[in-house]
Amino acid sequence: MQPEAYLDMAAVEARHWWFAGRRRILGATIRNLKLPANAQILELGSGTGGNFALLAQFGHVTAVEMNDTAREISQARGGETQVHAGMLPHGLPFTTQKFDLICLFDVLEHVEEDEATLQTIRGLLAPGGRALITVPAHPALFGPHDLALHHKRRYAAAELQAKLHLAGLTINKFSYINMALAPLAFALRWLDRFRGASQPSGTSIPPGPLNALFTQLFGAEAHLLPRINLPFGLSLLAVVSAAD
Repeated sequence: MQPEAYLDMAAVEARHWWFAGRRRILGATIRNLKLPANAQILELGSGTGGNFALLAQFGHVTAVEMNDTAREISQARGGETQVHAGMLPHGLPFTTQKFDLICLFDVLEHVEEDEATLQTIRGLLAPGGRALITVPAHPALFGPHDLALHHKRRYAAAELQAKLHLAGLTINKFSYINMALAPLAFALRWLDRFRGASQPSGTSIPPGPLNALFTQLFGAEAHLLPRINLPFGLSLLAVVSAAD
């Protein structure tokens, strides 16, 4: 992504329904993990630091971000969070440090070597540690929206499950997310493809009342996911641990 794209991201991620709703889901999922006191948390591909305040509620946060502009923005807003330069899968600045929670929030789809990245994550997990991963689902939806965000791929559920197992990771939870708004998103993606759109629909903040409604619809899944796995949605969420 270009530097100006990160500046735009920093400006909208606090309010846009997708970021706000996803943070509610991530918070509920992490809370359900019952991490140890003073948990060591690593966010890989931390962008402009929009998740730092959430993650800091659960432990000490360390982050890695490859883009200089995003790293500068996130370091300025990150409080005590140390943001390292690094790149997946083999350019991380850790030698012996292990983590109780490793987070990849819509990052894996940007990485060419996704299987090697999952193997790297396994090697960074502390005993009993978990990784929380979200990715876009449904390869058939790949289009202008994904190209604009520099995605390499979208994932089928079976494909992601297979790659997690091959990396030596045990799946503790696996669910779709963003179910209520998936039909609308599907319609917009196909419309973009039909009209050959160069700029994808749905990336700007909707008008206030609509943005609030979408936030509530997406964020409501936070009440469901600790108890059930959703059968359909626009994204996939996985909680994994190192296989014995």
